[in-house]
Amino acid sequence: MASEKVWMITGAGRGMGVDIAKAALAAGHKVIATGRNIDKVAKALGESANLLIAKLDINESSDAEAAVKAAVVKFGNIDVLVNNAASFYAGYFEELTMEEIALQISTSLFGPMRVTRAVLPIMRKQRSGNIMTISSTAGLMGYTFCSAYSASKFGIEGWMESLQTEVEQFGINTTIVNPGFFRTELLTEESTNYAGLEIEDYSEGRKQQMQFWKGANGQQSGDPAKLAKALIKIAAQEIPPRRFIAGVDAIGTAEAVITVLQQQTDAYRELSSFLDYD
Repeated sequence: MASEKVWMITGAGRGMGVDIAKAALAAGHKVIATGRNIDKVAKALGESANLLIAKLDINESSDAEAAVKAAVVKFGNIDVLVNNAASFYAGYFEELTMEEIALQISTSLFGPMRVTRAVLPIMRKQRSGNIMTISSTAGLMGYTFCSAYSASKFGIEGWMESLQTEVEQFGINTTIVNPGFFRTELLTEESTNYAGLEIEDYSEGRKQQMQFWKGANGQQSGDPAKLAKALIKIAAQEIPPRRFIAGVDAIGTAEAVITVLQQQTDAYRELSSFLDYD
């Protein structure tokens, strides 16, 4: 691909999406910045000849198709898709309703799938492209109060890894991004929803968890602007990495997961090694 690329970014009206869009524009790229509220996107990013703002609710396939069509009309192609938009339904599994879990999966897993499905025909036609999807350390390890969120992110992991094997024949690359704790807007009231049910047995733990998650908002150590610049560097590589572990805390989590998996493998290696037919 040429050094100047066309980026399509979801959730570009606030949080990390704004930082990614700004970094791409600053690097001389063209950007399709999308969001449910285009006025908010416009206010966050201002005006630029290299910027197209498009309405996109990732829960609506028709929005994704319309945004992609507008992008191609404006810029001719799409080189990089960043699936960034997400939400957070926090709570103990028993206290989360199936409706809340479904909303989490719809936004954080099916949402990126809808947008990617709309973009793939363009990338296949041009025989190039890079699909970046923002996962999480919660896609590597389960956390208390994050059962629905982790389910969506573990789903992202399996989908993206499988997708890579299917689209690499067309010159399309995929990158899973696993950020640690970054100071985005994910933990704000606009993005975080807490379980509606309350079960007495979980009361004390719930109180502690609520204090932790609400207290963590605005205190995360990761700088989203630096992460955005890192993604620009990654996308400039001829072959982008299949996975980018983002942040010192994320590196620690990944290494812990590797250690535990190795321990679990070794613990039952002998029993597991004799399960084939004689």
